[in-house]
Amino acid sequence: MDNYFDVLVIGAGPIGLACGIAAQKAGLSYIVLEKGCLVNSLYNYPLNMTFFSSSERLEIGDTPFVTTLPKPKRAEALEYYRRINGKFDLNTRLFEEVLEIQKDGELSIVITTKRQYIAQFVVVATGFYDIPMSLNVPGEDLPKVSHYYRDPHFFVNQHVVVVGASNSSVDAALETYRKGAKVTMVVRGPEIGPRVKYWVRPDIENRIALGEIDIYYLSQVTEIKEKSIIISTPNGTIEFENDFVLALTGYRPNFDFLRKIGIDVPHTAPMIPTHNPQTMETNVTGIYLAGVVCGGLNTHLWFIENSRVHADIIIQHILKRMSRCYANLEGKS
Repeated sequence: MDNYFDVLVIGAGPIGLACGIAAQKAGLSYIVLEKGCLVNSLYNYPLNMTFFSSSERLEIGDTPFVTTLPKPKRAEALEYYRRINGKFDLNTRLFEEVLEIQKDGELSIVITTKRQYIAQFVVVATGFYDIPMSLNVPGEDLPKVSHYYRDPHFFVNQHVVVVGASNSSVDAALETYRKGAKVTMVVRGPEIGPRVKYWVRPDIENRIALGEIDIYYLSQVTEIKEKSIIISTPNGTIEFENDFVLALTGYRPNFDFLRKIGIDVPHTAPMIPTHNPQTMETNVTGIYLAGVVCGGLNTHLWFIENSRVHADIIIQHILKRMSRCYANLEGKS
């Protein structure tokens, strides 16, 4: 059957591709499905983003990631993973979203936006970049509000409010400031986030100290209006004119999809999906998790560099299970 595979991987990010490579090397039939473009999450990163990790920590398939920079940029990573996909001639199907999975005994029937597949094993490597954490304030649905940041040129000569103090927030604040935007940061905590890239921290701290970027600590947005924004601060509530809001408050996995396919996900933080860390198998027999999705709301728990091993862990467990199955069949014969 052309729609049957030993392994079906959901998500063609770096870890999903690593799972495809591991399956291919093990001689298993496989397919990698992706609802967007190749390494879709990385594609949606800011255009000028620099990775925290060095290039060798982003490598998969025992293939060097060559760059002249100490830390690779988004464009280099996109090209690297595109070449990986081509080098291994991976069986990837792009712009095909998985809608549901139905169990039929030990098999999984995977229904997508384009067709239906049958798989003995399924690996969910869907990441966490698809669903932003909402501010839950009036006006958040206005066109001036975005939970993603791409390029600073759009914000030339505009008053931009950046909500958050993570790497993405700091990068957006610095880049839009340098394109002539009036930038105000709104930070829930008492300082810039502790995980901000060490080579960027002095830059943002100096801009704040010199008054070039305004910042409100221990504060939060309470309402967004078409031409202004309201912020609750330790010194009271303030309102000022504003053109755009970048609500870069983080993202989360698609818990609804995980629950829909039968994976147990707690309703309280950190909402880590149920899985065996020794095998990466979930509570649903034959369905595995790989990559950052394993951390639930702890989105800083897993990265490309420390979750690459999930691919080999999963495929080795699948091979052992298939070997036992074949042994049992031979015994019965």
